Amino acid sequence: MKRARPVKRLADRLGPRPRILFVGINPSLRSAEVGHHFASPGNPFWRLLYAARLIPSAFTCRDDARLPSCGLGLTNIVPRPTRAAAELTRAEYAAGRARLARLIGKVKPRTVAFVGVTVYRAFFGPAASPGPGAKRQRIGAARVFVLPNPSGLNASYPGFRDKLIWFKRLERYTK
Repeated sequence: MKRARPVKRLADRLGPRPRILFVGINPSLRSAEVGHHFASPGNPFWRLLYAARLIPSAFTCRDDARLPSCGLGLTNIVPRPTRAAAELTRAEYAAGRARLARLIGKVKPRTVAFVGVTVYRAFFGPAASPGPGAKRQRIGAARVFVLPNPSGLNASYPGFRDKLIWFKRLERYTK
C-alpha cells in the first residue's frame, strides 16, 4: 500500500509593514508540492501583478519570496492545501480568521487585498458587500480591497483583461 506524502505548509511571504498584504483562500495542491504560491500553470496571478505594475519585473511563482522586497506580502486564510476550496471546513475558516487577524496586527499592512470574494466573505461574513474593489471595512488601520479570484474557473471575470482592471485599480488605490 502506498503511503501519502505529507504535505508541507506553504510559508507566508512577509516583510515589515507591507504596502499590500494579499490574502488567498488556501494553497492548491500544486503550490504545496512545489513550495510556492499561485503555482498552478493556468493561474495568471503573477502576470497580473506585473501588468498592473505592482511588481517591477515579471515574476513567476518561484519568485514569491521576492515579494517583501517590493513592499508586498502574501498569505492564506487557511494554510491546508486542497484540490478545491470547497473541501475546507468551518472550523478551518474560524481558526484562519483568528490567525489572519493576529498576523495583520503584527505586520501592519497598509492595505489587505483579498484575492477573491470568497476569502473576503470568509473573513467578514456572508453579508459582506459583494464584488471586487475598495471596501469600507478596516482591519486595524489597514484598508481593505477585494480582487477577483485569478483562477480560470472564475466565470464572473473570465479573461485576463477582466481581472487586470481590478489589479490596476488596486495599484492606484495603494499609491
